[in-house]
Amino acid sequence: MPQCMCSHRPSRRMFLCCSASATFGALMGPILSGSSVARAEQVSGDVPTVDRLALRVVTDSYQLAIAPSGRIGSIDVIRFGMPPAGKSLLGEFGLAMHAESSRGAETRNMLIDFGFTSETLENNLSMLGIAPESIDALVLSHGHYDHFGGLAGFLQHNRRRLRPDVPLYVGGEEAFCTREWTAGKVEDFGYIDRSALAGAKVRIVTAEAPSIIAGHGFTTGNIPTRSFEKVLSPSRMHVGIKDGIGCFPDKLATEKQSVQVIADDFQHELATCFNVKGRGLVVITSCSHRGVVNAVSRALEISGVSKVHAVAGGFHLAPQKEDYVRQTFTELMKFDPDYVIPMHCTGETFVQILEKEAPDKFIRSYTGSRYVFAS
Repeated sequence: MPQCMCSHRPSRRMFLCCSASATFGALMGPILSGSSVARAEQVSGDVPTVDRLALRVVTDSYQLAIAPSGRIGSIDVIRFGMPPAGKSLLGEFGLAMHAESSRGAETRNMLIDFGFTSETLENNLSMLGIAPESIDALVLSHGHYDHFGGLAGFLQHNRRRLRPDVPLYVGGEEAFCTREWTAGKVEDFGYIDRSALAGAKVRIVTAEAPSIIAGHGFTTGNIPTRSFEKVLSPSRMHVGIKDGIGCFPDKLATEKQSVQVIADDFQHELATCFNVKGRGLVVITSCSHRGVVNAVSRALEISGVSKVHAVAGGFHLAPQKEDYVRQTFTELMKFDPDYVIPMHCTGETFVQILEKEAPDKFIRSYTGSRYVFAS
């Protein structure tokens, strides 16, 4: 019998092959019964406040080894610098971030998204000195392969190092639907391997509503679309379960339960936020399919905090026309954020507008960069 080989391509055949371990059958019972799923602690009253937040870009498209470190306003910006001979931080079209927050003597560590491949994720975590055993929580912003592709391999390789029952926060059952990429040539866009989650004893925590993460941060929960922003659908999702793979129709929104295939509206997408004492909110948007303006507006509404300290992550503006991008910039500036750190799918048009019209707010981001927000 030919040996199963796991490639970088997110094909259905690859995932079926890679997940067919000896424990698969034993694991599927509790997964399918839903016993491994819990509800997140919802935001009630004030959101948590931290004294310090260090946000590190684990995976993004590229790294500039000669970019200088320094202090930009109130933020310490630490670049990774030149790697040792024979080693390198890897770049790919995907996003993964590490957040280390502290309050007094208490520290929390989170991974927010996992990039496109586990090889890149694990290589970069190792080079950045981020130990799997230190992770208190995992957060998946949405069910796109460039944000969860590295997750299954990371869990399989590090299951003995990870803390038991480490929580994985998702915005709902939609995250588990199988997907196809439809922007251009239609291609298989993968799915989350539930058996890998169970094998690593990961506890799935759904956060459709605004929820507390590890006592230090909070999610927006599902983000309403109230601004001018339009949800682009570069993918479609298949509703249903086959061979333990996919999403349970009865756990989706009512209007999606009876369809087989539907364009993504990213109802399950989350932004992750921290309230830094004396500074305000740091909103980590990840991909902003629901709109970066909508995400920031939701974070302000949930928290009751009036100040936006920083907005960081992908803004999903690369596919948009310049007029739309400029309108997004104008509306985002109305929140008067101290800093804007665009990443991933934001696109150069927005970066150029931001750099020209609000240079004091702009921070260029690279893989390996660390941004320290402190009171």
